[in-house]
Amino acid sequence: MNPRVLNVKPLPDFSLELTFTSNEKKIFDVKPYLNIGVFKELSQSENFYSVKVDNGSISWIGGQDFCPDTLYLESQAIS
Repeated sequence: MNPRVLNVKPLPDFSLELTFTSNEKKIFDVKPYLNIGVFKELSQSENFYSVKVDNGSISWIGGQDFCPDTLYLESQAIS
């Protein structure tokens, strides 16, 4: 099982700084998803910045979420 999300910080470029239970910090780019279905709503800054940690993953006010495994595996380590 991959680490789960402990903290999320939205960044101005529509990416997220994530801290995982392994104490790793990574960046997840949300931009590729902003033209897909329910994720389109996140292209509005007020919606994007509503992100919060939700049971080891993240979610937004509109109900959008990502699998914690996707967040971990598709994010880039911060060096």
